Amino acid sequence: MNFVVIRGGWIIKIVLLLLFFISIYIWYSFQWKTLPTFLSAEKESIREIHMVTGEFKTVTADGKEIESYRFSPGTIFLEKGETVHLKIYGVNGDEHPVIIEGTDIKATVKKGEETIIPLQFEEEGTYRLICLTHKEYEQNGPMIAYIVVD
Repeated sequence: MNFVVIRGGWIIKIVLLLLFFISIYIWYSFQWKTLPTFLSAEKESIREIHMVTGEFKTVTADGKEIESYRFSPGTIFLEKGETVHLKIYGVNGDEHPVIIEGTDIKATVKKGEETIIPLQFEEEGTYRLICLTHKEYEQNGPMIAYIVVD
């Protein structure tokens, strides 16, 4: 009768190797069922970013009504050179004339309408989208959104 002697160190190595191959098989078998949440876009495609105008109102303890206008979201992120359509829907306020600081971009967002602003920045940095009607606290502002270009 022949006996095979396997040392304890080899048993651990064989078990670890088997676990490794089993985990690879399990991982691989589930990959065909997963879908990416963000499909890579062709270079010619244009990404859309949606934004709305909003308003906050309250009454202070002494009975004074105060309000403030905002963009939501307040910050968006773009890649340098990326082509984007910024779609702003006017929810609150009759009209918001806007500029993007450091550019020649101007537009007007009207209540109940969507304004589309094409964007493409070649310089990295942070650009401010400013409503000219609500620039300061005295004008129920500042109504500013930030465009961060990396």
